[in-house]
Amino acid sequence: MVSIGNNELCSSSRPVPDPRKEPMRTHDGPSWTPPDRPLDPTLPAQPAQVRRILRLFRPYRAKLAVVGLLVGAASLVSVASPFLLREILDTAIPQGRTGLLSLLALGMILAAVTTSVFGVLQTLISTTVGQRVMHDLRTGVYAQLQRMPLAFFTRTRTGEVQSRIANDIGGMQATVTSTATSLVSNLTAVVATIVAMLALDWRLTVVSLVLLPVFVWISRRVGRERKAITTQRQKQMAAMAATVTESLSVSGILLGRTMGRADSLTRSFADESERLVDLEVRSSMAGRWRMAVIAIVMAAMPAFLYWAAGLTLQSGGSTISIGTLVAFVSLQQGLFRPAVSLLSTGVQIQTSLALFQRIFEYLDLRVDITEPEDPVRLDKVAGEVRFEKVGFAYDSRSGLTLDGIGITVPAGGSLAVVGPTGSGKSTLSYLVPRLYDVTEGRVTLDGVDVRDLDFDTLSRAVGVVSQETYLFHASVADNLRFAKPDATDAEIEAAARAAQIHDHIASLPDGYDTLVGERGYRFSGGEKQRLAIARTILRDPPVLILDEATSALDTRTEHAVQQAIDALSAGRTTITIAHRLSTVRDADQIVVLDGGRIAERGTHEELIERNGRYAALLRRDAQLAPAVS
Repeated sequence: MVSIGNNELCSSSRPVPDPRKEPMRTHDGPSWTPPDRPLDPTLPAQPAQVRRILRLFRPYRAKLAVVGLLVGAASLVSVASPFLLREILDTAIPQGRTGLLSLLALGMILAAVTTSVFGVLQTLISTTVGQRVMHDLRTGVYAQLQRMPLAFFTRTRTGEVQSRIANDIGGMQATVTSTATSLVSNLTAVVATIVAMLALDWRLTVVSLVLLPVFVWISRRVGRERKAITTQRQKQMAAMAATVTESLSVSGILLGRTMGRADSLTRSFADESERLVDLEVRSSMAGRWRMAVIAIVMAAMPAFLYWAAGLTLQSGGSTISIGTLVAFVSLQQGLFRPAVSLLSTGVQIQTSLALFQRIFEYLDLRVDITEPEDPVRLDKVAGEVRFEKVGFAYDSRSGLTLDGIGITVPAGGSLAVVGPTGSGKSTLSYLVPRLYDVTEGRVTLDGVDVRDLDFDTLSRAVGVVSQETYLFHASVADNLRFAKPDATDAEIEAAARAAQIHDHIASLPDGYDTLVGERGYRFSGGEKQRLAIARTILRDPPVLILDEATSALDTRTEHAVQQAIDALSAGRTTITIAHRLSTVRDADQIVVLDGGRIAERGTHEELIERNGRYAALLRRDAQLAPAVS
């Protein structure tokens, strides 16, 4: 299905309304979830949200199980070294048992090697799983946005959408690729180390862990602070991305320079960047001093343990062997790294929850225009289009944009829709390819309600050529093939010839391999229009909608484009939305809209003889013609 209006992509994309032609109304009904609805990031994560995050990893359960086994094995092997060290200090060296000493030292080396190998394998598998989850999230959000109605995009800045996919999902990379595994690994290491410490000496273990609850409380507070700051930071990044997207596009650059606002835009961007700097610094420093205190206490713990052991010995308490004390301190130092990492992981998870909330917002957006459960598929479309008592409103709070529209366009027939700006002309054309669904009545294709058709049938049946042509930053051939990916070079050339653009393409240095530039700015308006027509010819739809396809062109270019349109319209059901009435004189039926209602209908001759609104529009065109030409 071709796009229409301001972003006419090709014959298989959905159009975007041109706000210059009709006032655009946004859809504010209850089914819409605002992409920036306020969140309270200081609240703890809800169990349902945590369960939803865990479900993302469900397809990779087998690989995660292998990671768990590697983590457990690595933790068990790592805590064996202090026990080997105790035997070296208490038995092998004092008794001069060289053979035992060699075996114990070899065991410590093997433990280190085994732990490292398990760590590398664990990192490989967990990173692979994490990246697959990232891929699933990106694809899911993109697919969801592809299904959203046009009203969503008319009220959402492009940069905001891009930021959700790039920055928010990108910000979760550490969480889904390494944090989850780090959590399991460090938790296992902490538990195994504490068990080993208890086996060595329970009294020293109690002394070592007395401050642990305080550390946990501190890390939770730091996590909540960073989560709140992260939410603000991501919104600021989205705002900055939107500014870049709008001001550094070709249109934005042209507007900024011709209006002399380049310096102003730079200052505005600098202000946005300055706010982001502040948030980045706050995010980085949030709780940093408190975490530093934890690190200092953990690092000082060996000295405290030596001091406590010395006091115990001097007071006549149970003797702690040198080997046990050194092994215990070794375990305690081994506990330091995973314990601090575990606390930091908790902070990272709290921070990432803010990003998950923003992503889930987009995944939860309701899609109003959906394919029916049992859609109708038409193998061959004749092309009869009917509007049966059609009414349409952009939202529940505004009045009807269209009211009581009844029109029949026979297969192969032509309809022209004219009227003043804001009368509902383009809105009427949006209903045929289901860019919007009717509020009242129905629109049918070959007698079937378009809401009952499958999307593939509808996209193959309806093609649109609009005033604003969107071209990708790709070659001419690639832009044409977007309508028909399997088109041969001969088919592309035939479509270009029919659209009166082949000779111009052939004269270019790279021919059909010429890059069209951002939004096709290497081509003139008439050339882009004829490329759009060639693209639609390649698609070969039985129903064609021409949405003011020549209204912005000069007289000479309009004549060339009109020849291409005539070739395209031959044998197709054609609905023309027209501003210049010179292009609709030969239509089988002309409908004049005013205020969303049909004011007049008939052929050109009948309406001239009636001397009503159509005749008045013709007189207006005649007065404007000298100025336009």
